Amino acid sequence: MAIHIDRKFFFDSVRDSLFKGTLSEEQVEGMTAILDYFETHMPDGDLRWLAYILATAFHETAYTMQPVRETLADSDAKAIEILDRAYAAGKLPWVKTVYWRPDEDGKSWLGRGLVQLTHKRNYEAMSPMTGFDLVAEPDRAMEMATAVRILIEGMVAGSFTGHKLADHLNTDKEDWVNARRIVNGTDRAEKLAEYGKTFYAALRPEAAPGTWQRLKGWLQRAIARLG
Repeated sequence: MAIHIDRKFFFDSVRDSLFKGTLSEEQVEGMTAILDYFETHMPDGDLRWLAYILATAFHETAYTMQPVRETLADSDAKAIEILDRAYAAGKLPWVKTVYWRPDEDGKSWLGRGLVQLTHKRNYEAMSPMTGFDLVAEPDRAMEMATAVRILIEGMVAGSFTGHKLADHLNTDKEDWVNARRIVNGTDRAEKLAEYGKTFYAALRPEAAPGTWQRLKGWLQRAIARLG
């Protein structure tokens, strides 16, 4: 059966649980784009996958739900400056290869999009999936439609690290913590797990506390009106 997401319940839920009671137009736009793509292209997909996809975008975009450049800078030059400064200060100990500095063609392979696509090899790998030459035009990863496709298709296929959603969220197990390996090892894995579970609850109105009581009350009122 194709999935259908109760958008009102979803947005009402995440507004309170994850966005401190307020949603901007941009946040709604970003989440709507993700929901639309998943409903259309993954009609039999696991809602836990969608929840973890949303959690990943939530974290990687600093809650904006918009395609962003690494460090949230408004230009490559500014982002490179910020990253260079942080690297020199020893604040990026996990970085083994300085990937953000311009190559011989003057292009930077810093993080972009909803999932922070980095390194030239990943831009090359995602080009066939998006239908665009992301090596020739890396900034296309900042376009919403392209960013959504990279985020969802990449996590489903395991394009980023070799881990895919089905490895951690399937009929036999529900490992929200190790699902972080799909994108970025175990960095902030516990936090991402909580985000994922919260998004999952927002995608399942039937599991919400009091749902049956509300439905029962509605039915009783409807019957009373008919009588």
